[in-house]
Parts: sequence; C-alpha cells; structure tokens
Amino acid sequence: MAVLGKIRERSLLLIGIIGFALFAFIAEELFRSCESTRNEQNMRAGEVLGEKLDVNSFNAMVDEYTSAMKIMQNREDFSADELSQIRDMAWNQYVQNKVLGAECEKLGLMVTDKEMQAVLAEGTNPMLLQTPFVNQQTGKFDVTQLKDFKKNYSTLRSTNPQAAEQMKQINDYWQFIEKNLRQQILQQKYQALVAGCLLSNSVSEDALYKAENEEISVQLASFAYTSIKDDDKSVAVTDADIKAKYDEVKGMFVNATESRSISYVDYQITPSSADMAALRKSFEGYKAQLDSANGNVSDIVRKAGSLISYNGMPKTKSSFPADIRALIDSTAVGVTTAVKESKGDNTMNVVKILGKVSRPDSIEYRAIQIVDADAAKIATKADSVSKALKGGADFETIAKAYGQTGAKQWLTTDMYQNAPSIDGDNKKYIDAIVDGAVNDVQTIAMTNVTLVLQVTEKKATKEMYDVAVIKKAIEFSKETSTDAYNKFSAYVANAQNLEGLKKGAKAAGYEVKTADVTKQDHKVAGINSTSDLLKWIFNKDTNIGDMYTEHLECGDNGDHLMVAVLDQVNEEGFLTLDNKQVKEFVKNLAIKDKKAEVLMAKAAKCNSVDAAKAQGAKVSEVKQITFASPAFIQELGAQEPAISGAAAALAKGKVSKPIKGNAGVYILKVTDKKNLNGKKDKKELAQKLQQQSLMAAQQFMNELVRNANVKDNRYIFF
Repeated sequence: MAVLGKIRERSLLLIGIIGFALFAFIAEELFRSCESTRNEQNMRAGEVLGEKLDVNSFNAMVDEYTSAMKIMQNREDFSADELSQIRDMAWNQYVQNKVLGAECEKLGLMVTDKEMQAVLAEGTNPMLLQTPFVNQQTGKFDVTQLKDFKKNYSTLRSTNPQAAEQMKQINDYWQFIEKNLRQQILQQKYQALVAGCLLSNSVSEDALYKAENEEISVQLASFAYTSIKDDDKSVAVTDADIKAKYDEVKGMFVNATESRSISYVDYQITPSSADMAALRKSFEGYKAQLDSANGNVSDIVRKAGSLISYNGMPKTKSSFPADIRALIDSTAVGVTTAVKESKGDNTMNVVKILGKVSRPDSIEYRAIQIVDADAAKIATKADSVSKALKGGADFETIAKAYGQTGAKQWLTTDMYQNAPSIDGDNKKYIDAIVDGAVNDVQTIAMTNVTLVLQVTEKKATKEMYDVAVIKKAIEFSKETSTDAYNKFSAYVANAQNLEGLKKGAKAAGYEVKTADVTKQDHKVAGINSTSDLLKWIFNKDTNIGDMYTEHLECGDNGDHLMVAVLDQVNEEGFLTLDNKQVKEFVKNLAIKDKKAEVLMAKAAKCNSVDAAKAQGAKVSEVKQITFASPAFIQELGAQEPAISGAAAALAKGKVSKPIKGNAGVYILKVTDKKNLNGKKDKKELAQKLQQQSLMAAQQFMNELVRNANVKDNRYIFF
C-alpha cells in the first residue's frame, strides 16, 4: 500500500516521463522517415506520370545503351559529349516508353509473341540489320542464326562458362535489340491507330490537288517595312502596344521547361609563342626518331603519347582523320613527313608511311577450337582434324564433335584496325585469316588454344597503309595557365557583381555575354566541365544577381576560365515580358505592325500595281506560286504565305486589296493561272493525306509527353 501511495504521489511525473519517451520515439521515427524521404529525393533522376526513377536504375539503362552502342559502332569508349548523347537517348526512350505504355494499356494494345516472330521471320526491319545475325548473301536478318546462337550460348553456360562469358556481350546486345524492337512495333501500332482516325475525303483530296497543281504568276508591288526606320515617330510604340502584341502572340513563348538566364564571361586559354616553340622542338625530335626507326615505331608512338595508336596492322585510309589522309596521299612509302599543325583539331602531327598493301576488307572463315590441358594432346587432335578436313570431311560435322557449330563468320578490317594494340596471338590469328588462301585448311597454335581454320570467301580488296602517326593536342604550359588564371581571378575579385564585370571587361580584354540555360543542358554556353556551374544556376538558394566564383576553371583540361551571374528565372509555362529577349522580340513585332498600318493606308489609295509604283512601291514579276507553299519574294528576301493565299483566291487579271505580309505590304495582279498536271490520281492524293495524318499522329505523341508531368533531375548527377 505504501508503494502504491508513493506511485500516486508521483503520477504526474511518471505520466510526463512516459509521454516524453513516447514523443521521443515518435519523433525519432518521424526524423528517420523524413531523412529517408530526403535521401530518396536526392537520388531521384526523374519522374514520369508520377512514377519516380532513381539514379541507379537510370545508370543501369545508360550502361545498357552504352554497351549496345559499342557493338553497333565497333568502339570501346566514347567522348564526354557522346556519353551525354547516350544518356539523352536512354532518358528519352524511358520517357516515351512510359507514356506510350500508359496509353496502350488504356487501349488494350500490345505486341504478341506471334507478331514478334513474324517480324523476325521477315528479317527486314532496320533494327534487326544491326545485329550479327545477318545473312551476308541475302542481306536479311537470319532467324536461324539467332536460334543457333541461343542454343550454343545455353549449352556453353553449363559446359564451358569461360566461352559463354565471351558470348554474353552479344546475348545482352540481342536482348537490348529485342526489347527496343517490341517497343518500336507497339509505337507503330499506336500511331497507325491514331492516324486511322484522321480520314481523307474527296473535298480534301480536291483541295490538295488544287493547292499543288495550280501555278500562278503575278505582278507584285512591294512596300517594304525597311523603307521606314524603326526610330521614326510614326511607328513609335508604347508599353501598352507591346503588352497588346504580347497577348496576341503569347503562344509563341511557351517555356516547356524551366530555364534561367545568365550573364557570363568566358576566357579560353591558348598556348603562348614559347609553348608553341617548345612543342615544335619536341616534334622535330619525334620526326628524327621515326626517320631512323628500324621496326621499332610502336614504342616511339606509344612513348610520344600519340592520340592515334599504332598496332602494326595495315589500315584503310578512311580510318584516319582527314588531315592524316591528306598527308598519306602526298607522302611516299618510307618517307617521314615534315611536322604539320592541323587547325581543324588543334593538333601537331608527324607521319611516317611504312608500307602499302592490297588486302581484302571482308573475309569469311570458320574455325574449330582445340583445347586441352596437355599440349601434346592438343597438337595430336589438331593434326587429326586438319587431315580429316583436307581429306574432304564435313567441317560442321567435325565441329559438332568438339561441341562447336563450325558456323561461318566474317572478319572485317573495321573489327581490328583501330585497336590500340594487338598482341602476338591475335596478330597471328588475323594474319592467318587475311593471308590464307580460300578453302585451304590452316593450323594455328596459340598460347592456350589451337585453331583449325579455313577461309571460305574474300571480298572487297582495298589499298591499306602501314602508317605510324604521332598526333598530339596543342596545349598551353603550366606557366601560361597560371598567368591567365591570376589575371582572371583579379578581374573577378575586383568586379564583385554584374555591373563590375561589365565595367572592367573591356580593359581586361574580356567580353560579357548572355545565355539561357535549361536543366536538360549538359554544359553551360557550350563549354565542357561546367556541371558544377549548372547545379549552382538551378540551386534554390541561388538568387538573381548572385555571382558564381567557386570554380573558375572549366573546359577541356581547364582551358577555359568562367564567371557567371544569375540574371533571371524563367518558370515553366509562358515566358513573360520580364524576359529581355521576349520583350525585345515583341517590341519589334509591334513596330512592324505600326509600319504595316502606315503602309496599308498608303497602299489603300492604289487601285492598281502601276498606281502603287507611283507611290514608291517596287514592282516585280513573281512566277510559280502555288497555294501549297509560301511564295518567296526575292527583292525582300522573305517567304510570304499571304501572297500565295491571295493569289489563289483571285481570278486571272484581278487586282488584290493591300496585303499585310512578313516583310512588307503588297498589291498584286494575277497575270496567269495554269494547271501543272491534268491527271488527278485519287489514290496518290489519298496516300499523301494519309502521310500527313501519320505526321499529325507523331505530333500527338509529343503532346502526350508534354502532358506527362516529366521531371528531369539528371543535371544533379552528370
């Protein structure tokens, strides 16, 4: 009882302690939840139709695209700009697939396995022609080759994992093609469905025929807007005029995504005269080494750090850059060129032509791999296989006995000529294929395997060149970079703000420029390595008037110095007259309207072309006008759809009323009308209208994407 009494005495304290503990527990869980939400948001690459995409998933898509592009283009790496393009491809495909998938799900549209098999069997889809499974004789995709590959890959995964790993890249590539092919077919079905809702009829066919085939000649009197100066008092515009014009043309200024306007100064560091002299001296040394080299050019090229590697294999001339091709054309075998500077790619070059040969560009061959832990057994098996084949045995039958297909495959020059280096085994392998006579059986012993190989066909003999190239970028020295940086840093420190940047720019030799930037841009003002600046521009804490001075160095290897000021935030929606560029554009339109009023009043007094000429109009003959395309007025250098419309509506010999155009006010007289084509092909006209419908369907797809509430945050990560 005493214990209960003490508890009662302290009940309020106890309740407070328990309540605080519960509050702390709830607060901790709330904090964890908020922290988790923030982390998830920080890792979000984008969003489509409310579905979020995290950066890891997006990176996986990019990796898939990159691997596919490597196979398509037979390359091992890509530049920063090319990787940005690949990311854009992956993102745009993701957005389109999500939007299209949502629409097709509503409509019940899908691509069945039977439809896919039909496309594979036909084998003509351009996407299929980018795969290794193309029959070289028919030029079509061969579904049998695909099935054989899948079967062999499945078998090797359990019997020879090492060999299967070599085939995995091709298998992944096929999965990529198959997935995108299915999506392409679905999109075609959707577009065909939408286009089928846009039907042609005899009225639209007749209108199209007349628009394309009625050709009109006119006598044209032109009052050019340029005949009145912009600062003429008669065409002065007020803020109210500008606002009224903006309201009229507001639809021109749809801002599909948020953008921001900046003022910036960009200075590109270039090599000094001392830098150029030092580089030329080093290249004269490379030239001397190549002149005296006796088969050791590979080490010379490698140690020089050339942008073009030397692998000892003859290459087609087209594989070299344009400037090197020109040197090859003008240089004899055995000769080293003089040191040459190439302005196009900002490099210094020296080239030695080691040899010139004629070799087949494409070679078909087949091979059987002989593998065994015992080298003696390998030699015995290879000799047995070789004798059997030379004796007339069936190649594929023997290959199957060794767990292989013996299928024919092609080796092309493109597959090896740009490799940075080629080791002894690969060189022996390539040389055997290139030099081997058609139908001869060869045995090629390599480090871990022996091949029994037969060349079956050779095509497209081309001239190839054994060329050692030393090509290096013309770069500035550390001293030049330091001097430029110190000067630029002092300019920025003294400026403090945009007004200061403008005030000190001319004296320092710099120029203040402006640019509009969006989140979809990969760089600011076209300059590489400006991702940190891009993030700063769109940071919620960056205010108008703030100046970015954290990382002045950017560009390729720090060859640019840059400072920027945030001028304006252009929200998604309609750009307003607060945007300087919009206001200037609308002001010019308003001035043009004023000029049109003045000239229309002047032209209204004229009832003929001659009368207009008397009022100062320029007169010309304009022929071959059709309603289907805007007339081009050579004297004013402008396209004028209004003239095409007016001419089509007038009978021969009639004079128009004053016409307001893009570049002036016009009066025209129709001098001739004729039909270009007497035959009216209803079927052809219907097909043209159907094509227009398909184009409209594509625009409809763009509208769906615009309405999908797409949020692109990739700029945060790349």
